[in-house]
Amino acid sequence: MTKTIHIIGAGLAGSEAAWQAANLGAYVILHEMRPDKGTPAHNTGNCAELVCSNSFRSDDAEYNAVGLLHEEMRILNSLIMREGEKAAVPAGGALAVDRDIFSAGVTKALQNHPNITIQTGEITEIPPEWNNVIIATGPLTSDALAAQIAEMTGEKELTFFDAIAPIVHRETINMDITWMQSRYDKAEGIGTGKDYINCPMTKEQYETFVHELINAECGLFKEWELPSGAQTLAEAEIDTPYFDGCMPIEIMAARGPETLRFGPMKPIGLTNPHVPEGREHQPYAVVQLRQDNTLGTLYNIVGFQTKMKWGEQTRIFKTIPGLENAEFARLGGLHRNTFINSPKLLNKDLSLKSKHLPSPLTGEGQGGGEIHQTIRFAGQITGCEGYVESASVGLITGRIAAAQALGQTFETPPITTAHGALLNHITGGADAKTFQPMNINFGLFPPPENPYITMPNGKKKKLKGKDRKKAYTTRALEDLENWIKNDRKAA
Repeated sequence: MTKTIHIIGAGLAGSEAAWQAANLGAYVILHEMRPDKGTPAHNTGNCAELVCSNSFRSDDAEYNAVGLLHEEMRILNSLIMREGEKAAVPAGGALAVDRDIFSAGVTKALQNHPNITIQTGEITEIPPEWNNVIIATGPLTSDALAAQIAEMTGEKELTFFDAIAPIVHRETINMDITWMQSRYDKAEGIGTGKDYINCPMTKEQYETFVHELINAECGLFKEWELPSGAQTLAEAEIDTPYFDGCMPIEIMAARGPETLRFGPMKPIGLTNPHVPEGREHQPYAVVQLRQDNTLGTLYNIVGFQTKMKWGEQTRIFKTIPGLENAEFARLGGLHRNTFINSPKLLNKDLSLKSKHLPSPLTGEGQGGGEIHQTIRFAGQITGCEGYVESASVGLITGRIAAAQALGQTFETPPITTAHGALLNHITGGADAKTFQPMNINFGLFPPPENPYITMPNGKKKKLKGKDRKKAYTTRALEDLENWIKNDRKAA
């Protein structure tokens, strides 16, 4: 039992943590309250169920920080990436998955692992005899466990809200008006360059659409969605701390009449084949839909997360050219997302500062050798944002917990890697006073050691654009390889 790791939550982070720890030789009990107790956002009892988009975003490992994180996870034997690739659907340069095939694959892999036991049922409190614990309960941490976390940390829970985009039945989309094309005809991975359905809008149609969004009737939050400090549902509607990466479409529209046209509805890189050539005939704005399942029968409206009432969604979204007769497999919605102030509360090994064993990072610890309960956090509850970011934090947390269980030391990846940069941000790199959820981005990495490149004529030129991004990714993969070699030597 001293080698047992208890992981609470079988989302992307918890599933990845369990996989990594078990593969290293630790015994894992993975606790998931579904299907015994459901949530307002989940539909199944499967592990790693996706409740928002079906996209893992860019798969470009050379010039994109998310794509780099994908590649690092593949190198580190990520279960989430392995099953994601098996369930991939066309999405241009992005990695998008059939959500049902994906979660079923993750669940089967965990069920079949000899070192993993999955136990269903809600964990309302952490038993004191569990000496090695990972909390990966994600955005919908149960009230009882959230209360214990608040008691342990001495901090009030922090919340923001993720909005869900609608999904449309492909056969109900009018292809006489719309057309298939990826932006700039980009064809990467399994994409063809024609991976999105595009709905064109004229200037007049766009302005009418924005007006309708701004004046739409939105649904009030449910009681369980009240932001911290809000006493009534009306108060919950004021100053809700939305995360910019998943902001409701109507909130974006209210920020200015051109916001959507320079955001999810930008027309650049797209050419409507149904109209004559020439700039004057091209769309003023474009709504894109992305394939949501392997069969290609479902498409989600990209960037159209919303908290509008369902009747309003149907009315307004059917004014989009090509969606006049659309039938919706799922309408948009809004769900709570809970996270802790990680830079203030967590050690570098993601353990809670008030509950700390001798650290696997250094071999040093508190209590003069007395064994204390170690509670670590992984995934969205740490304040990372995004599917792959959550899974990547779970990946490292699982390895750290396994090192503790097996009596080994563990050194986290260098900050020059995507994993190291993200971990550094949530465990102290960010300002605790202003801490907010963050996707992986090159701004979390230290700048390149040499910010210049030498031109053929011998002159030096400052690294910019793609050259600078390439410098980040090249260094990251080299440093990750060296880190893996050193880790093997230490083992």
